[in-house]
Amino acid sequence: MNTDQASPEDLTALRAAFAVDDGGESALGWEAVHAFETEHGVVLPEPYRTFVAEMTDGSFQGPPEFGLVGLAELPDDWEDEGRDRDPAEPFPLTEAWLWEDDDRPQEEIEPLLERVRDHGSIVLGTDGCAMYWHLVVTGPHRGHIWTITDVGAAPFGAEFGYTTAEPGFAGWVGHWAAGKPWFDAESA
Repeated sequence: MNTDQASPEDLTALRAAFAVDDGGESALGWEAVHAFETEHGVVLPEPYRTFVAEMTDGSFQGPPEFGLVGLAELPDDWEDEGRDRDPAEPFPLTEAWLWEDDDRPQEEIEPLLERVRDHGSIVLGTDGCAMYWHLVVTGPHRGHIWTITDVGAAPFGAEFGYTTAEPGFAGWVGHWAAGKPWFDAESA
């Protein structure tokens, strides 16, 4: 997974997956992508960066179930409880965490949970039922997709288990475009 340069193969696959969208009319353009990056102190990982600049900024068709939200947007069911998102702060996790089963006191869990939800990532969309997909933009997992729910968080990609998909945005989209369930490793 190369997060600094988009491969031609990944871009071709992304164009094919979103061929029924608006033909690039909603793409942000490079000037808007650079402005977002400057404003938030991040450089978006490839191929997502090229995707929003040249192909589309969001998609009604997915992924996930309720569509891919635009770069500066949040899903309609997002509850921020007054918290500020900060993509420039490093994403705090490198392995799955099920906070529902964490024995630490709630006052220790809550600050970390807020950082997981609000730091180092952009939200790609929701599958509903408090299940959100994030693209990590800063920290050791930069370029990886994470699912963050009301009970825990887990990285997406075959190297982490749960799925047979390639990691990163292109692997996540490719898995969706192939019609595979997100967590297909359990049944594989």
